[in-house]
Amino acid sequence: MGRAFEARRSRKEKRWDMMSKTFTKYGREISIAVKQGGADPEINARLRMIIQNARQANMPKDRIENAIKKASSKEEGDFEEVVYEGYGPYGVAILVECATDNPTRTVAMVRMHFNRSNGSLGKSGSLDFIFQRKGIFTVAPEGVNKDDLELELIDFGLEEIYDNEEGNLVIQTSFTDFGTMQKALEDRKINVINAKLARIPTSTVDSLTDEQAEEILDLIDKFEEEDDVQAVYHNMA
Repeated sequence: MGRAFEARRSRKEKRWDMMSKTFTKYGREISIAVKQGGADPEINARLRMIIQNARQANMPKDRIENAIKKASSKEEGDFEEVVYEGYGPYGVAILVECATDNPTRTVAMVRMHFNRSNGSLGKSGSLDFIFQRKGIFTVAPEGVNKDDLELELIDFGLEEIYDNEEGNLVIQTSFTDFGTMQKALEDRKINVINAKLARIPTSTVDSLTDEQAEEILDLIDKFEEEDDVQAVYHNMA
């Protein structure tokens, strides 16, 4: 009985930790978007997209509103987006996207995790040949004909459209066509579940043992536990 209770409590605490991390992430994204384009989501497309994603992640409405209000005030420090690139064990490329108000602290943290895993932090741009930045939109399939939508969206930068494991449609565009595609989907009142800019590897490392792959995943977990980290990408198959 005691063990079962402790196990349930542990799972609940992990869920709360994950939710807290997710809300912190969206709070920082909101801050950056407001600083760049203003607090009105009607005219700030990036803010509109982040609010939509935050709602899908069950971020409370009042917390979203407070994040916008705080970002609009002088109380909020300036967060900046920084990308760190390096190699983990076994030659796996790892790219870490951060939002930070203290780059000195953040780069020290990133370097520490690379070093402790026998990896190395590289120079900015050193992984440009491995990762391509793409726009990824996940949309609900209800009321949507995939073939018709594909034809409609080609002129707005559609590169690929496919079904994911959850049965939703995934639309991929180039980085430069992200805003154009966002507007095209909004104009057609397509139900966008999530929209993001992602880093897609052009080549992968696929010769790792299960134990080696676990080392890479452990390093990725360590990065993702840090508040400054927004997203982590790798080229492990």
